[in-house]
Amino acid sequence: MALRGLSVLELAGLAPGPLCGMILADFGARVVRVDRLGARGNINILARGKRSLALDLQRPQGAAVLRRLCARADVVLEPYRHGVMEKLQLGPEILQRENPRLIYARLSGFGQSGRFSKTAGHDINFLALSGVLSKIGGSGENPYAPLNLLADFGGGALICTLGILMALFERTRSGKGQVIDANMVEGTAYLSSFLWHSLQMGLWENPRGQNLLDGGAPFYTTYRTADGGFMAVGALEPQFYKLLINGLGLKSDELPDQMSMSDWPEMKKRFADIFAKKTKAEWCQIFDGTDACVTPVLTFEEVIHHDHNKERGSFIINEEQSVSPRPAPLLSGTPAVPSCKRNPFVGEHTEEILREFGFNQTEINQLTSDKIIEINKPRANL
Repeated sequence: MALRGLSVLELAGLAPGPLCGMILADFGARVVRVDRLGARGNINILARGKRSLALDLQRPQGAAVLRRLCARADVVLEPYRHGVMEKLQLGPEILQRENPRLIYARLSGFGQSGRFSKTAGHDINFLALSGVLSKIGGSGENPYAPLNLLADFGGGALICTLGILMALFERTRSGKGQVIDANMVEGTAYLSSFLWHSLQMGLWENPRGQNLLDGGAPFYTTYRTADGGFMAVGALEPQFYKLLINGLGLKSDELPDQMSMSDWPEMKKRFADIFAKKTKAEWCQIFDGTDACVTPVLTFEEVIHHDHNKERGSFIINEEQSVSPRPAPLLSGTPAVPSCKRNPFVGEHTEEILREFGFNQTEINQLTSDKIIEINKPRANL
């Protein structure tokens, strides 16, 4: 796999960091999740392909253990607010002095500087401060976040992963690691570059929910079907719009011009009435195989059974029969080979990880006795 041999230490945190670590693991990196002692709850979400080391970083002995691990690692990924790692004597100045090749990835909400750098927040807050939230929502409605996908995972996890890969590539030339300040506010803003660069084109001159790409156009929105399902319509280009009109049983010469914005509200009502007369399956029969840009809005239960997704193997099943998306993108020579094993227990691999990083049994026993580490090997089923 593309990242085979890469050693990554992921300090356990909420959703963005775990996704970043999982992507690296899916493509071959050896990812160790450094968990807190006694950690429970939902930390095992996005833990595919990782091993768990339970370590108390609040105590000097625990911090010393992590420093030894970082001396041999390629990447350390930390998800804390500015200043937390420095307080633990685990800041980049210390760790990179001991390992100049170390790539120190800092994934936070607001970044390592600025007045909000030490402030708590979640996806919706980062999305709000990026300016993007102001553009999302229906006409006359409050802005709303698209789940916690955009800031947490797009502007956070994916941008941080990109930063790590770029730093790894640069290291092949300089031999040195660097610090990555990945934060969800700026990452999300960067993802929205198209919005900024298209302002002068008039794409966003109307109020939220009344523009071409935010649900205002009758040919770029969703419609409810007779059985309570939905169809997504994205017939932007004239040739695709013509196919949409034909599929709806309408005649182009009897309709207003496609780009007549004053007619959009009435056209949306007309389209909605038509879509409501057939089921989702019936609309699929009409539009499948055409370029009308009309597709079913699939539920999680439906998506794994869709013919296109089955043909491509877009979803995978692990040994516990849980379904998840296959890693993307698909590389022709070194594709990802995601683990199908269950997620690790907290501290399940503590002992073997420490041995790999040069700790002897006496040291491990002492760390266990001092409650600096936790070893939780699974019990055999008799």
